Amino acid sequence: MNDLPQPVAELVDVLSGMPGTVAVVLGGSRALGSNDAGSDRDLGVYYRGAIDLTALAACGTVFPPGSWGLVMNGGAWLRCGGEKVDVILRDLDAVEHWTRRAENGEFERDALLGYLAGVPTYSLSAELASCRPLYGDIRAAPFPPKLVADAPPLWRFCRSFSLDYARMHAKRGNLAGATAQAAAAVIEEAHAILCERGQWVCNEKRLIATAGLVRLHALFAQVPIESASLIQWVDLVAGQLGVPNGEVTPWK
Repeated sequence: MNDLPQPVAELVDVLSGMPGTVAVVLGGSRALGSNDAGSDRDLGVYYRGAIDLTALAACGTVFPPGSWGLVMNGGAWLRCGGEKVDVILRDLDAVEHWTRRAENGEFERDALLGYLAGVPTYSLSAELASCRPLYGDIRAAPFPPKLVADAPPLWRFCRSFSLDYARMHAKRGNLAGATAQAAAAVIEEAHAILCERGQWVCNEKRLIATAGLVRLHALFAQVPIESASLIQWVDLVAGQLGVPNGEVTPWK
């Protein structure tokens, strides 16, 4: 922890001393070395069953397990000596459950604020694969071959579904709805591409660039207003995503 600012290192000591803590890790862009001047520090706290958050509550407002949903769980947004630090709680029982599901090629998408396409449950495995341990012993799993095979078709079903709805909104002249659904389709195709590569991803922040879909940005800079042109625009987005013109989701 020698490269951590002293206030952050002291917080790690607090987190590692909480009853129930199994491991503390540095996650996010700081762990991957892709951080910039505005990047915060993400500290993951892994526990099993239950954890005593009394010491963390003394540092600021704490959101207990379950507050942030199925995958994100809970945590705290703190300031430590001028450093912005996000503390993220992770229940090891849940992590191991969704890791086993991922090994079988299975996942779910949890609706989470800030995510266009939802957060896939295998993100918990992705976090472990990309984090840097600071305290305790915790092991990451490789990208499961079954997920490589089974996840892309599921993501592409979602992509085509979103494009169908983008066209529906476009026909009604709903610019915001059409654009939003088309944007979701881009994210879903990006997930499919990275799953095909067997490449973990923790969130949507750099997903489009990592998947090689930055060419879509030009289209989103030129969204037409008139309904007929908007329908054509959605078809252009679909074409850039490799979806044949007129393709619809299988059951519609």
